[in-house]
Amino acid sequence: MLATGHSARDVFRMLAEGKVPIEAKPLALGVRVEHPQSLIDRIQYHCRPGENPSPFLPPAAYQLVEQVDGKGVFSFCMCPGGIIATASTSPGELVLNGWSPSRRNNPFANSGMVVQLDRQEALAWMRRHDPGKEVFPDPHDPLLLMRFQQLVERRAYEAGGGAFRAPAQRLTDLVEGRASSPLPACSSLRGTNPAEMEEVLPGFIHRALRQGFQRFGRKMRGYLTREAVVLATESRTSSPVRIPRDPKTLRHPLLSNLYPCGEGAGYAGGIVSAAMDGERVVEALAVRKS
Repeated sequence: MLATGHSARDVFRMLAEGKVPIEAKPLALGVRVEHPQSLIDRIQYHCRPGENPSPFLPPAAYQLVEQVDGKGVFSFCMCPGGIIATASTSPGELVLNGWSPSRRNNPFANSGMVVQLDRQEALAWMRRHDPGKEVFPDPHDPLLLMRFQQLVERRAYEAGGGAFRAPAQRLTDLVEGRASSPLPACSSLRGTNPAEMEEVLPGFIHRALRQGFQRFGRKMRGYLTREAVVLATESRTSSPVRIPRDPKTLRHPLLSNLYPCGEGAGYAGGIVSAAMDGERVVEALAVRKS
């Protein structure tokens, strides 16, 4: 029963090297955006100018989604009263995530804001921007989107100036195409470094985010503000690889004793759905044993 997380790159490489059939799986990639929690509270609780919500109300959350040029642009893992944390798994690669303490009492609200990847656009971008040309991208490579993740994460690390500082830009400056100085305070524990997201992210990701943020600003009046900051990169929304399995037996089609499971196998999108998929696989194993 192979139940890895979605960042188990060593396992994905092991399967590819062992000629176990796997396939590239679509995913989404983007940034973390952070606002003062008090601002999100005022927007979501529809407060009048100068009015604050009741102290008995919990810190507000939001969920946003738009279609931009045929791609989904959407919020992911929104953390009220949260903190932006470094979640890198390799030296020289920068990955961000967010979390909320149980009391949700941090002064900031952060969320992933990501764009659905187009495989062909990703391939074309890799051919132009892989600085080492270590592996010329093969459109049939099952690790193609994993390699794409790595390239973007390396660019983010370099743009942050090292030491896992996050490259950052004010939200309004990203939308209007200008550099940010100074940056607003934020929760990122490793600190930030001013950078233009246009120089960090692939162009098709940056353009979709820019339009998405403009539309979100019309949906949530006050969301598009100079007080908000965007940090790169949110790149681990889901697994870049799917390990195939029979829909009924849940076994790998060519290896009868291999049961791919959960997020790393490409059959779940979070903690709860991964646990539910684990239950399904255990039940399939029990039926087989009986």
